[in-house]
Amino acid sequence: MTIRVLLADDQRVVREGLALVLGLLPDVEVVGAAADGQEAVELATRLRPDIVLMDLRMPRCDGVEATRLLARDLPEVRVVVLTTYSDDRSVLDALRAGARGYLTKEAGGDEISAALRRVLEDGAALDPAVQHHVLNALAKPVERLPDGLTPREAEVLGLVAAGLSNAEIAERLFISEGTVKSHINHLFAKIDARDRAQAVAYAYRHGLADRR
Repeated sequence: MTIRVLLADDQRVVREGLALVLGLLPDVEVVGAAADGQEAVELATRLRPDIVLMDLRMPRCDGVEATRLLARDLPEVRVVVLTTYSDDRSVLDALRAGARGYLTKEAGGDEISAALRRVLEDGAALDPAVQHHVLNALAKPVERLPDGLTPREAEVLGLVAAGLSNAEIAERLFISEGTVKSHINHLFAKIDARDRAQAVAYAYRHGLADRR
C-alpha cells in the first residue's frame, strides 16, 4: 500500500529535500507541500493524504494549531511532527493537539519511513530523543486550572497579564501571532472576559499572572 504524504515546512530547501528523500522510499508518494500550517490544512482538505509530515514553527498558523484543526476536522488524516525542537513544551503541545508521531530532523529516511508505516497502522512513533519528555510529563501531578483553561491558554493569559502584546507573546512562545489570537479568543470565552483588562484581573485573582 502506498502512503500518501503531505509535507508542511516553511523552509523551501527543507521541503524540497524531504520530497527528494521520501521520493526514494518504496511505497511513499509525496502528494503536496505546504509553506505554513494554514496551507497544510487547506491542502489536506483538498488532497486527503494519509499523513501530514508537519513542522512546528511556521508563520500564519503554526504546526500545533494546524494539527489541532486536522484532528478536529479531518481525523482520518494522521499527523507526524518533524521538527528541530525537542523541548518538553513542543513535544507535549503537539501530542495533545493530536499528533500521532514526533520526530526530530536528525531522523534518516529509514526512520521516517518506519514512523509513517507505524502511524498508518494506528500506532504511534516517538523519536527516542523525545520519549523522556513524555515520561517526565506522566510523572508530574496533573495541574488543575480554572474554567477549563488548557496549560497553553493559562500561559498566554499570564503573558497578557505581564503586559505583552500578541506579537511579543508569539515571539516568546515561538508560535504565530494568529495562533496567539486564537488562544486569546478561546480563553476569553472560557473566563467570560470582554477585554484584556478583565482578563488581567482574572489572571491575578486566580494566581495565573506570573506564568511566564
